[in-house]
Amino acid sequence: MFVKICGITNEDDALLAVAMGADAVGFVFAPSPRQIAPSRVRDIISRLPAEIVTIGVFRDEHPARVVEVARTAGVHGVQLHGHESPSVVREVMEHVRMVIKGVVAGSVDAGRAETFGTRFVLVDAPAPGSGRVFDWNLAAEIPGGIDVLLAGGLTPDNVAAGIEQVRPWGVDVSSGVESAPGHKDPVLVRRFIENARSVHTTAREPRSGEPRGPRPGRPAPYDWQDD
Repeated sequence: MFVKICGITNEDDALLAVAMGADAVGFVFAPSPRQIAPSRVRDIISRLPAEIVTIGVFRDEHPARVVEVARTAGVHGVQLHGHESPSVVREVMEHVRMVIKGVVAGSVDAGRAETFGTRFVLVDAPAPGSGRVFDWNLAAEIPGGIDVLLAGGLTPDNVAAGIEQVRPWGVDVSSGVESAPGHKDPVLVRRFIENARSVHTTAREPRSGEPRGPRPGRPAPYDWQDD
């Protein structure tokens, strides 16, 4: 189970997430209580292990600006969490190796997720960051052949149930492991990752030629150390 801890605002929380076993950390560049400057993100990333996936989160930003900020920050990939069209997503994909498209559960975009051209789709609640859980049955509307990241109101207490029902490729959490907006709680982070990894689901077999992640038998988006 791929685990992403999002809304990282400081080095200590990034290192905490890594130490607890997270595969990825996310940095919010969109307007948010958790917004962080690209230059600060670059400093934090320089202190992380090379195999940790780093993602920048944007919302309805111009594609050129997304690429510019991603390069300045040095993130491996981006998450487009607004109303971006398939053409915008594809334009960003020409310059960024990993693009996650965020969609609202039950929306038109969720039902046509394959048109965005990326294999990674994050399914969220109607109000991202609200800490509210959506009806997980709606995740079934995502077309096949897409790696789904489940988000929206996940906590250490419900992540296992969400994984059992949705069987996603990965999970994403921000407010559900915080003591305050932008500040992660070590106990909650540890419990979230442990509970996410406790669920025994049928593993997705990597596609032909797809590299596996740093932990044996677990697929990763790609081998970051090829860069």
